[in-house]
Amino acid sequence: MEYFSLKETVTCFMVLFAVIDIFGSVPIIVSLKQKFGPIESEKVALVSAALIISFLFIGDKILKLIGVDVNSFAIAGAFVIFIIAVEMILGIEINKPGATKSASIVPIAFPLIAGAGTLTTTLSLRAEFHTVNIIAGIVLNVIVIYAVLRSSDWLEKHINEATLQVLQKVFGIILLAISIKLFTANFAQLISNYINF
Repeated sequence: MEYFSLKETVTCFMVLFAVIDIFGSVPIIVSLKQKFGPIESEKVALVSAALIISFLFIGDKILKLIGVDVNSFAIAGAFVIFIIAVEMILGIEINKPGATKSASIVPIAFPLIAGAGTLTTTLSLRAEFHTVNIIAGIVLNVIVIYAVLRSSDWLEKHINEATLQVLQKVFGIILLAISIKLFTANFAQLISNYINF
C-alpha cells in the first residue's frame, strides 16, 4: 500500500467510468435482458474484473505473443461496438440469440464492459499511475456495474417500450460515434507506426 493514492484512485475510477459508461449502457442491458433472459450480475462483475485486471498485467504480452498490436486489437473492438450500435439504431438483429440462455459473459462482460476501449485504456493508465491505484479504480467500477446490473429488473419495469426504443437509438448513435472514434484514432496510429517503421 506504499504507493496508494486516493487522488490517483479517483482519477483512474473516473477515466474507466467514462469509458465503460455503465449508466449509458442501461438501455442496452435492458434490451439484452429482454432478448436473452436473466442477467447473472455476480458472474458479469467477476468476469469483467478478471478480464480488466488480467489485461492490466499481461495484456501487452498476450497481444505480442499472438502477433497483434494494441491498435489492431482496439480496431477489432471498434467493429464489435459498431455492430451493436447498428442493431440499436436500425432495430435489426445481427447477433442471433441461438441457444443462449443469458447475456452474462457475451456481450455484457465482453465487449460491453471489458471491451477494447476499456482494456486499451487500462493499459494506457499503467504508463501514468501506480498499479495499486488502477486496481482500486477497477474494483470501484465493478461495484457500480454490479449495482446497476442487480437493478436491471427494476429498470426494465420503469422504462416503458417507447422510452426504451428512443433511448436505444440515442445511445446507439453514441456507441456508433465511440466505435468510429476508436477506429480512426487507432487506424491513424497503426498507419503512423508502419510509416515510421
